[in-house]
Amino acid sequence: MLRLGPDLPRVPTVMFNVHLDTVAGAEPVGFDGTRFTGRGAIDAKGPAVALLAGVRAARAACRDLGRRVAVLVQAVGGEEGGAMGVYGTRPLIEAGFTGRLNVFCEPTGLRWLPRATASMTARITVRGEDAVDDRPEHGHNASVVLGFLAQHLAAALDGRTADGRVCVAGLHTGHLHNRVYGQGSLLLNLSYATAWQGAALERAVTEALADGLRAFTQRFADSAHFARTAADAAAVTRLEWDKRGLPCLAAGSDPWAESLLHAAGAPRWPDDEPAFTCDAIWADGLPDASTVVLGPGRLDDNRAHAAGEFADLADLEAFADVVARLLTVFAARSARSADRGSAV
Repeated sequence: MLRLGPDLPRVPTVMFNVHLDTVAGAEPVGFDGTRFTGRGAIDAKGPAVALLAGVRAARAACRDLGRRVAVLVQAVGGEEGGAMGVYGTRPLIEAGFTGRLNVFCEPTGLRWLPRATASMTARITVRGEDAVDDRPEHGHNASVVLGFLAQHLAAALDGRTADGRVCVAGLHTGHLHNRVYGQGSLLLNLSYATAWQGAALERAVTEALADGLRAFTQRFADSAHFARTAADAAAVTRLEWDKRGLPCLAAGSDPWAESLLHAAGAPRWPDDEPAFTCDAIWADGLPDASTVVLGPGRLDDNRAHAAGEFADLADLEAFADVVARLLTVFAARSARSADRGSAV
């Protein structure tokens, strides 16, 4: 938690949040003079450095910054690890480290996004008995069950929520070729834009899993190698939740924030373009405060979480410029309001 300036009330304070952890996997790191490559380049270590550069530029241009106006920077972990801010953002917000304006630095193409989806993680586990490859019919084949369920759930949940996404993710049973694995797991990551959508999606997963298990049992009931697996599939398969019931950042209307962001040169994210999941969900409902998501690059175009992730120097510099303008405009308006004896 970084602070520039004294411990001021929320009104003359701007908070920025950026996560420093990355998804797993090693990627070649490099810089060719115009483009940075490597894990976390765009999501979100590149934006973190650009954020600090913008704060530094604003401080050099504005005497009130760090005196009459405070800047908070939450540099957190746990966002990419699936904890959704529980280790960093959530306790910092609960402790009051927030501002009149709260900016979550994520790749948005320098467009400010006033909403964020939340996500829940379903874990489908099979806990059966192993078998030797010479007698596969003696065991429970978790690979076959989970492979079947992965396809069934992908089809059953496809398009169930227009504002969310269903990601059929990690499937694991084992690495050997000469063994029937009786245990394994399948992960689903599901995002939603409202609490109502989240509850409906949770019910849909439960129902789709039950349907899938019935279909599996029917399909393999007379199989020479998988009859035992089919008979016991429902008994050895469980649905567990790594996380669920998290809040969403609901879009609000705040002419003050819209005017401020417009003056900083940041356009609004289109209302008909889906949002995405980030730690901004924990700022939902903050009184007398506005929260937006804003940053350089785009999750898909810059290959976030994938091989070849990159951040262009020009995009990072553009974000630093937006941050600097945002802070200087905020400070100027804050000073005028203070001189008039009124709140921002």
